[in-house]
Amino acid sequence: MQTITKKLRLIYVPFLLITISFVVIYTFLHWLLFIKTNTFSLNEDILKFWLPFGLPWVLVLLWLRPRIKLLKLTGGNGNMPFLYQFIAAMAIAAPTILAQEYIERASGALTKLETITEIDKWEQTKYYTVKRFYIDKTNIGVHSSFDVSGRYSRDFNMHLYVVMPILVSEADTTSSSCSAWLGIEYSKRISNSLDDKEKEEEYLAFANESQKDLDKKDVSQFICLERVGNTDDGDGFKEAVLSSPKYISNYSPIFLAVNEPYENRNEDTFAWIFGTFGIGAGIWLIMLLIPKLDESVFNQYDGGRPSNDTDIKELIDFLKPSEGYFITPIIIYLNILIFIIMVFAGLGFNSFRGQDLLALGANYRPSFVDGEWWRLFTSVFLHGGLMHLGANMYGLLFVGIFLEPLLGRKKYLTSYLLTGVLASCTSLWWYDATVSVGASGAIFGLYGLFLALLLTKRFPPDFGNAFLASTLIFIGYNLLMGLNGGIDNAAHVGGLLSGFVVGLILYPKLKNQVESEPIE
Repeated sequence: MQTITKKLRLIYVPFLLITISFVVIYTFLHWLLFIKTNTFSLNEDILKFWLPFGLPWVLVLLWLRPRIKLLKLTGGNGNMPFLYQFIAAMAIAAPTILAQEYIERASGALTKLETITEIDKWEQTKYYTVKRFYIDKTNIGVHSSFDVSGRYSRDFNMHLYVVMPILVSEADTTSSSCSAWLGIEYSKRISNSLDDKEKEEEYLAFANESQKDLDKKDVSQFICLERVGNTDDGDGFKEAVLSSPKYISNYSPIFLAVNEPYENRNEDTFAWIFGTFGIGAGIWLIMLLIPKLDESVFNQYDGGRPSNDTDIKELIDFLKPSEGYFITPIIIYLNILIFIIMVFAGLGFNSFRGQDLLALGANYRPSFVDGEWWRLFTSVFLHGGLMHLGANMYGLLFVGIFLEPLLGRKKYLTSYLLTGVLASCTSLWWYDATVSVGASGAIFGLYGLFLALLLTKRFPPDFGNAFLASTLIFIGYNLLMGLNGGIDNAAHVGGLLSGFVVGLILYPKLKNQVESEPIE
């Protein structure tokens, strides 16, 4: 009984306090800054999902992780502590995500309009009813958008954003302006391994199906209208408005049709917030009661003597520029900074649209032929989404640990940029008109260089034998994944071969170099 009391006092009660505090504080700040005062503008997907999903990990690592170490967690190949951290983070994130949806809908007032032209006379709200209106289905705006998703970008997603002018009556179709738009989205997911011709055929069939559905749909049947916010879908609808052949009203609001009563907009959501909190707290309590306390660690912690958290310290060291390891973290931070800027510009998060990447400097043969040579360089610092960025930065972190101390700053940075540009050139040579981005070409260049030095026995035998096999597996596996489609394998091969050649060129200069610290 005394052991259970210790667990509750030192681990479970702090978990409950952290969870409740985070849900309440984050939801309050969301309401105050983004709903009540509208102080900031942020993509709603980030605000309502990704931040509530990611920030709990910070809380778990800083405050709960040292407490989880008080438990004797064995089995699972040493992954049990991570499992406990994962469950704790999810238990915090789930009710927080639901609370954001609830607070936005609960704060969304309903404005009753006689006609849509009255919308500018009232304070902006989220929901509207319109007594008299006419929707012009003959002069619509359409925008197509494509992105990839899934592990190794195996899914190809097609989106059609359709907007229709909301007018007072059919007689208003003689005008060239409208006060608002009604939006409808169609989407379909296919395999990204299909070739370009097959994708085009799939898209044409998808477009025809969408057109048939729109033709028979009675778009005037809805209970109320919901304003489209700052989301990826909202950006798609705005592009559709710009494509309208007749109406000029780029700043008019866009709405979605809602076929549920306004009073039911948050039905059961409030109960689900408490439900998910209770389920998460219950699961974590059961998990907490199963293992025993590590009495030696407990006495040290309870006595106010902090334990040595070496793994976090080592991770921080890997991410901190230092002597012999300076360029790698700088490149990582630069890539992350560019990604963050793109996110806060509202371009996306999980994935970015090809036209946005092209505007920012993606590699593209027609643009290069027109004289935009700088795309060979800028494309190396752009990424297609979060997973693309994460995978590349992890690969760079691993190879940079070994190569940068050996090559030195100048040779390492020159090798990275040179192989990245040569990888971009290979992509241009292989593809006629493909938008290509990512640091993977430059990273494959570093792995090619690493492979050349491993094969030429530049590293100690024990080290070389251990990492030669793992490097070959890493390269082979990633090249095979690139055969599934949606991945610029030409840039990978170009970077790998150019890096291997650079490694052979540098080998004589490195052969007699004396390392200040032996590689273990």
